[in-house]
Amino acid sequence: MARFLTRLTVLTLKKTPLFEIHKSHGARMVPFAGWEMPVQYSGVIDEHRAVRTKCGLFDVSHMGEIEVSGPGALDYVTSIMTNDIRRVVDGQCQYTLLCYEDGGVVDDCIVYRFSKERFLFCVNASNADKVFEWMLAQDSKGAQIENHSAQYAQIALQGPAAVDVLGEVFDINPDKIKHFHFYIGEIDIDGDTAEALVSRTGYTGEDGFEIYLAPQDAAPVWTSLMEMGKDYGIQPIGLGARDTLRLEMGYPLYGHELSEKITPIEAGLKKYVRPGRKFSGHSVLERQIRDGVEKTLVGIKMIGSGIPRAEYEVRFKGEKTGWITSGTSSPSLSYGIGMAMVEPHVGVPGTELEVIIRDRAVKAEVTTLPFYKK
Repeated sequence: MARFLTRLTVLTLKKTPLFEIHKSHGARMVPFAGWEMPVQYSGVIDEHRAVRTKCGLFDVSHMGEIEVSGPGALDYVTSIMTNDIRRVVDGQCQYTLLCYEDGGVVDDCIVYRFSKERFLFCVNASNADKVFEWMLAQDSKGAQIENHSAQYAQIALQGPAAVDVLGEVFDINPDKIKHFHFYIGEIDIDGDTAEALVSRTGYTGEDGFEIYLAPQDAAPVWTSLMEMGKDYGIQPIGLGARDTLRLEMGYPLYGHELSEKITPIEAGLKKYVRPGRKFSGHSVLERQIRDGVEKTLVGIKMIGSGIPRAEYEVRFKGEKTGWITSGTSSPSLSYGIGMAMVEPHVGVPGTELEVIIRDRAVKAEVTTLPFYKK
């Protein structure tokens, strides 16, 4: 029975439009957020370094897309975001958080502003349905809220050579797209074209783009980018390297550095919270900004040998002070790094801590984020 249930779970996983391409590249596939996704191809370290030095291609079609439109769209979006979408112009995007009334995080996402009557939220795959239901439950201000996740595939092209590779197939010079701006254009696919929304965003700390397009265009666009990128050292990249890349930059991952029980202020994301106006959770977040928090997110650099892993205990002078939220052995820095939720009084850079690894207390110290700097 157990084997049957395991097999049934695998069979019910969703597949992106690039599933067969991943198999042809020899990817190792794993379950992730209800999807069957590539965790690695040539190996996490090799793929990580390819993105840092050349460029890599990621399938992120599992992400969710929710559109808000209509005459009340601007008022509605403003009322649910911690950031302020009124501070950006059409054609620009903005990182934000969505919070419950108690300050806990529903999700973190990027919002694309097409006009004051049309916005697109890119949300985490594991949260897409939850976010959509939560958005529907808020006062809509007369806006229309629709889950368009099935209408999009998404490919991320990241790395120092990303501009050059995309420039081979895009209908404008992609270097003209500013950071956190987007452009809707045409991508050449062997004599034909595919319409795509291309934003200069990413989750790696490198220059790059995220490409939104129709599911049927995903495979030919992927193939075209891989072909044009050969001279630039392009490689397909899996979820394993995506995680080590974001960790080196200190970027949060929902379910680790953010959750229903961790607020943006506790996660060190105060700059994405615009106080002085009403939005879901504003009173709690404003109080935390004013009065402080009981726990705070910090970077941890290992001094002793060992890799900090999520949920490992963190101690200060022998007493428990918190836990690791995410950790890895940094491919760029060649030592263990992690993020940890700790008591504020130990969150000063340079403070010596201990991480409990297999019942062994290993020396570490608090450090500033990001871990990796060019």
